[in-house]
Amino acid sequence: MLLTTPGPDNAWIATKLEEVAELLEVQQANPFRVRAYRRAAETLRTLPQPVADLLAAGGTERLEGLAGIGTALARAIEELAGTGRLALLERLRGGSGPEEVLATVVGIGPELAHRIHAELGVDSLYSLEAAALDGRLASVAGMGPGRVRAVQEALAGRFQRAPRPPTPQAAPPDVGELLDVDREYRERAASASLPRIAPRRFNPAREAWLPVLHTERDGRHYTALYSNTARAHQLGTTRDWVVVYRDDPAGRGQWTVVTARRGPLAGRRVVRGHEARCAAHHVGAES
Repeated sequence: MLLTTPGPDNAWIATKLEEVAELLEVQQANPFRVRAYRRAAETLRTLPQPVADLLAAGGTERLEGLAGIGTALARAIEELAGTGRLALLERLRGGSGPEEVLATVVGIGPELAHRIHAELGVDSLYSLEAAALDGRLASVAGMGPGRVRAVQEALAGRFQRAPRPPTPQAAPPDVGELLDVDREYRERAASASLPRIAPRRFNPAREAWLPVLHTERDGRHYTALYSNTARAHQLGTTRDWVVVYRDDPAGRGQWTVVTARRGPLAGRRVVRGHEARCAAHHVGAES
């Protein structure tokens, strides 16, 4: 017997996956990745059972048993089914920034959203839930135990399921790899060899000014683009701060690479929050 779990239907989710594929193709991403999103969309369009029912019955593992759907795609489908949004798609569109998404949660206003994003690198509701469960969210000023519990309950309600158990955090990638992605992005952006998108935020003329890079390192998928946050515009660093996203079956994450302005790393590119590791990397590269 089919359950009656509410939420976006399979056709709607398939349409969003097809949009991801189209944008990835336009932005010159790996063709295999493009085809993977299209195959997953085809699978959902012919699936007799609602995705929401499969998730309610067995979580993403039930989705991973379907043709053409691996771990990363299962997570993307779960995000669409549970929230009606997909952080990857919004980045590809140049749409709402992560701080705006976080501020939609009860108990998190614009200031807290900015703090959470800046300090933890949280860029979606799912990564916010993980931070609430593994203790990182409680480390942010203003996020006391009561507010953290309220966030957990609010997200569980929005995802229409019981809260997830804590999961161990994946080790961050080598900073040298992140700095190499940053280097490739800035070089190709300067040579005008990258496709450009028209971000919706801070762009009233709808100018296609923001270069976007899709690249890989040993099977790890990265997307890089200049920061289009309010803070970057305020400080005039929209052509300096580079946001690097990872989104593949083995891991997801977000890091910001900037030019250090002071101290022993002044003038060097560093991954914000990992300055000590970057210092060791630069010393090793020179020796």
